[in-house]
Amino acid sequence: MKETVKNYSLFLVGLFIAAMGVALSTKAGLGTSPVASVPYSVSLVNKGLSFGWWLNLWSVVQICVQVALLKRKCKPAEILIQTILAFAYGYLTDFSCWLIRGLSAETYPVKLALMLLSCFVLGFGIWVQFKGGVAMLPGEAMNRAISQVTGRRYENVKIFFDVVYIIAAALICFIFLGKPEGVREGSLIAAVLIGSIIKLYNGLFSRLTQHRQYLKEERS
Repeated sequence: MKETVKNYSLFLVGLFIAAMGVALSTKAGLGTSPVASVPYSVSLVNKGLSFGWWLNLWSVVQICVQVALLKRKCKPAEILIQTILAFAYGYLTDFSCWLIRGLSAETYPVKLALMLLSCFVLGFGIWVQFKGGVAMLPGEAMNRAISQVTGRRYENVKIFFDVVYIIAAALICFIFLGKPEGVREGSLIAAVLIGSIIKLYNGLFSRLTQHRQYLKEERS
Protein backbone atom coordinates (compact mmCIF):
# COMPACT_ATOMS: atom_id res chain seq x y z
CA MET A 1 0.00 0.00 0.00
CA LYS A 2 2.82 2.38 0.93
CA GLU A 3 4.58 1.64 -2.36
CA THR A 4 1.35 2.26 -4.33
CA VAL A 5 0.84 5.65 -2.66
CA LYS A 6 4.48 6.53 -3.39
CA ASN A 7 4.16 5.58 -7.06
CA TYR A 8 0.91 7.49 -7.57
CA SER A 9 2.39 10.51 -5.82
CA LEU A 10 5.36 10.36 -8.18
CA PHE A 11 3.03 10.08 -11.16
CA LEU A 12 0.98 13.08 -10.06
CA VAL A 13 4.17 15.11 -9.66
CA GLY A 14 5.09 14.15 -13.22
CA LEU A 15 1.59 15.07 -14.35
CA PHE A 16 1.89 18.56 -12.91
CA ILE A 17 5.39 19.02 -14.40
CA ALA A 18 4.08 17.98 -17.83
CA ALA A 19 1.13 20.37 -17.51
CA MET A 20 3.55 23.18 -16.68
CA GLY A 21 5.60 22.28 -19.75
CA VAL A 22 2.51 22.61 -21.94
CA ALA A 23 1.60 25.93 -20.32
CA LEU A 24 5.12 27.28 -20.90
CA SER A 25 4.92 26.33 -24.58
CA THR A 26 1.75 28.38 -25.01
CA LYS A 27 3.46 31.36 -23.36
CA ALA A 28 6.43 31.14 -25.71
CA GLY A 29 4.14 32.13 -28.57
CA LEU A 30 5.98 29.94 -31.10
CA GLY A 31 3.40 27.19 -31.17
CA THR A 32 2.48 24.81 -28.41
CA SER A 33 3.93 21.36 -27.83
CA PRO A 34 2.81 18.60 -30.21
CA VAL A 35 0.94 16.63 -27.56
CA ALA A 36 -1.34 19.61 -26.99
CA SER A 37 -1.29 21.21 -30.44
CA VAL A 38 -4.61 19.82 -31.71
CA PRO A 39 -6.74 20.69 -28.65
CA TYR A 40 -4.96 24.05 -28.33
CA SER A 41 -5.72 24.91 -31.96
CA VAL A 42 -9.35 23.87 -31.50
CA SER A 43 -9.56 26.03 -28.36
CA LEU A 44 -8.46 29.02 -30.45
CA VAL A 45 -11.21 28.31 -32.97
CA ASN A 46 -13.94 27.47 -30.45
CA LYS A 47 -13.55 29.43 -27.22
CA GLY A 48 -16.65 27.90 -25.66
CA LEU A 49 -14.44 25.52 -23.68
CA SER A 50 -11.07 26.13 -22.05
CA PHE A 51 -7.82 24.68 -23.34
CA GLY A 52 -7.89 22.14 -20.51
CA TRP A 53 -11.36 20.92 -21.44
CA TRP A 54 -10.37 20.42 -25.07
CA LEU A 55 -7.41 18.42 -23.76
CA ASN A 56 -9.91 16.27 -21.87
CA LEU A 57 -11.95 15.59 -25.00
CA TRP A 58 -8.80 14.83 -27.00
CA SER A 59 -7.84 12.31 -24.31
CA VAL A 60 -11.16 10.53 -24.79
CA VAL A 61 -10.36 10.13 -28.50
CA GLN A 62 -6.93 8.69 -27.66
CA ILE A 63 -8.46 6.26 -25.17
CA CYS A 64 -10.88 5.02 -27.84
CA VAL A 65 -7.95 4.42 -30.24
CA GLN A 66 -6.11 2.54 -27.54
CA VAL A 67 -9.09 0.30 -26.77
CA ALA A 68 -9.57 -0.44 -30.48
CA LEU A 69 -5.92 -1.47 -30.84
CA LEU A 70 -5.53 -3.61 -27.73
CA LYS A 71 -9.02 -5.15 -27.80
CA ARG A 72 -9.12 -7.98 -25.26
CA LYS A 73 -5.67 -7.08 -23.95
CA CYS A 74 -7.06 -3.75 -22.81
CA LYS A 75 -7.49 -3.59 -19.02
CA PRO A 76 -10.71 -1.81 -17.94
CA ALA A 77 -9.17 -0.70 -14.62
CA GLU A 78 -6.23 0.89 -16.42
CA ILE A 79 -8.54 2.69 -18.84
CA LEU A 80 -10.59 4.03 -15.92
CA ILE A 81 -7.46 5.30 -14.18
CA GLN A 82 -6.26 6.87 -17.43
CA THR A 83 -9.58 8.67 -17.83
CA ILE A 84 -9.48 10.07 -14.30
CA LEU A 85 -5.86 11.18 -14.64
CA ALA A 86 -6.48 12.66 -18.09
CA PHE A 87 -9.18 14.94 -16.72
CA ALA A 88 -6.89 15.84 -13.83
CA TYR A 89 -4.26 16.74 -16.44
CA GLY A 90 -6.71 19.01 -18.22
CA TYR A 91 -7.45 20.86 -15.01
CA LEU A 92 -3.75 21.04 -14.11
CA THR A 93 -3.00 22.53 -17.53
CA ASP A 94 -5.58 25.26 -17.01
CA PHE A 95 -4.16 25.80 -13.51
CA SER A 96 -0.58 25.98 -14.85
CA CYS A 97 -1.63 28.52 -17.47
CA TRP A 98 -3.16 30.57 -14.66
CA LEU A 99 0.01 30.30 -12.53
CA ILE A 100 2.21 31.78 -15.27
CA ARG A 101 -0.36 34.28 -16.54
CA GLY A 102 1.99 37.15 -15.69
CA LEU A 103 4.90 35.69 -17.64
CA SER A 104 5.70 37.34 -20.96
CA ALA A 105 8.26 36.86 -23.70
CA GLU A 106 8.78 39.99 -25.78
CA THR A 107 11.87 39.21 -27.88
CA TYR A 108 12.40 36.25 -30.19
CA PRO A 109 15.47 34.89 -28.33
CA VAL A 110 13.47 34.87 -25.09
CA LYS A 111 10.54 33.16 -26.81
CA LEU A 112 12.86 30.53 -28.27
CA ALA A 113 14.52 29.95 -24.89
CA LEU A 114 11.10 29.59 -23.26
CA MET A 115 10.03 27.10 -25.93
CA LEU A 116 13.17 25.02 -25.40
CA LEU A 117 12.60 25.13 -21.64
CA SER A 118 9.04 23.90 -22.14
CA CYS A 119 10.37 20.90 -24.12
CA PHE A 120 12.72 19.88 -21.32
CA VAL A 121 10.02 20.42 -18.68
CA LEU A 122 7.42 18.44 -20.61
CA GLY A 123 9.88 15.66 -21.42
CA PHE A 124 10.88 15.45 -17.75
CA GLY A 125 7.23 15.33 -16.70
CA ILE A 126 6.55 12.42 -19.05
CA TRP A 127 9.69 10.64 -17.85
CA VAL A 128 8.70 11.05 -14.20
CA GLN A 129 5.30 9.58 -15.02
CA PHE A 130 7.06 6.53 -16.48
CA LYS A 131 9.05 6.14 -13.26
CA GLY A 132 5.83 6.25 -11.26
CA GLY A 133 4.92 3.10 -13.14
CA VAL A 134 1.23 3.13 -12.24
CA ALA A 135 -0.45 4.60 -15.30
CA MET A 136 0.07 6.73 -18.39
CA LEU A 137 -1.86 9.58 -19.90
CA PRO A 138 -4.01 8.53 -22.89
CA GLY A 139 -1.70 10.10 -25.47
CA GLU A 140 1.38 8.30 -24.17
CA ALA A 141 -0.60 5.10 -23.53
CA MET A 142 -1.85 5.21 -27.12
CA ASN A 143 1.75 5.52 -28.32
CA ARG A 144 2.67 2.55 -26.14
CA ALA A 145 -0.21 0.50 -27.53
CA ILE A 146 0.87 1.29 -31.09
CA SER A 147 4.44 0.37 -30.13
CA GLN A 148 3.26 -2.97 -28.75
CA VAL A 149 1.12 -3.78 -31.79
CA THR A 150 3.68 -2.72 -34.42
CA GLY A 151 6.90 -3.64 -32.62
CA ARG A 152 8.28 -0.12 -33.11
CA ARG A 153 10.25 1.64 -30.37
CA TYR A 154 8.05 3.82 -28.19
CA GLU A 155 10.23 6.90 -28.62
CA ASN A 156 10.07 6.61 -32.42
CA VAL A 157 6.29 6.15 -32.36
CA LYS A 158 6.01 9.28 -30.21
CA ILE A 159 8.12 11.36 -32.58
CA PHE A 160 6.03 10.19 -35.55
CA PHE A 161 2.70 11.07 -33.94
CA ASP A 162 4.01 14.37 -32.64
CA VAL A 163 4.65 15.33 -36.26
CA VAL A 164 1.17 14.09 -37.26
CA TYR A 165 -0.39 16.22 -34.50
CA ILE A 166 1.48 19.29 -35.72
CA ILE A 167 0.24 18.80 -39.28
CA ALA A 168 -3.36 18.31 -38.09
CA ALA A 169 -3.18 21.39 -35.85
CA ALA A 170 -1.72 23.48 -38.70
CA LEU A 171 -4.58 22.46 -40.98
CA ILE A 172 -7.13 23.41 -38.32
CA CYS A 173 -5.53 26.85 -37.88
CA PHE A 174 -5.22 27.57 -41.59
CA ILE A 175 -8.77 26.43 -42.39
CA PHE A 176 -10.54 28.26 -39.57
CA LEU A 177 -8.17 31.11 -38.66
CA GLY A 178 -6.27 31.66 -41.89
CA LYS A 179 -2.91 31.60 -40.10
CA PRO A 180 -0.83 29.19 -37.97
CA GLU A 181 -1.90 30.73 -34.68
CA GLY A 182 -1.24 27.67 -32.52
CA VAL A 183 1.42 26.03 -34.69
CA ARG A 184 4.77 27.58 -35.52
CA GLU A 185 8.44 26.66 -35.63
CA GLY A 186 8.42 25.96 -31.90
CA SER A 187 5.92 23.17 -32.47
CA LEU A 188 8.23 21.50 -34.97
CA ILE A 189 11.17 21.88 -32.60
CA ALA A 190 9.17 20.23 -29.83
CA ALA A 191 8.02 17.44 -32.18
CA VAL A 192 11.64 16.48 -32.82
CA LEU A 193 13.09 17.22 -29.38
CA ILE A 194 10.71 15.78 -26.79
CA GLY A 195 11.13 12.13 -27.75
CA SER A 196 14.91 12.63 -27.83
CA ILE A 197 14.81 14.41 -24.48
CA ILE A 198 13.05 11.41 -22.93
CA LYS A 199 15.84 9.23 -24.31
CA LEU A 200 18.35 11.63 -22.72
CA TYR A 201 16.68 11.38 -19.30
CA ASN A 202 16.63 7.59 -19.59
CA GLY A 203 20.33 7.57 -20.41
CA LEU A 204 21.22 9.91 -17.56
CA PHE A 205 19.16 7.89 -15.09
CA SER A 206 20.79 4.65 -16.27
CA ARG A 207 24.27 6.10 -15.83
CA LEU A 208 23.39 7.49 -12.41
CA THR A 209 22.02 4.10 -11.34
CA GLN A 210 25.15 2.31 -12.57
CA HIS A 211 27.35 4.83 -10.77
CA ARG A 212 25.45 4.35 -7.52
CA GLN A 213 25.72 0.58 -7.88
CA TYR A 214 29.47 0.89 -8.49
CA LEU A 215 29.93 3.04 -5.38
CA LYS A 216 27.88 0.58 -3.34
CA GLU A 217 30.04 -2.33 -4.48
CA GLU A 218 33.21 -0.36 -3.75
CA ARG A 219 32.09 0.36 -0.20
CA SER A 220 31.18 -3.25 0.42
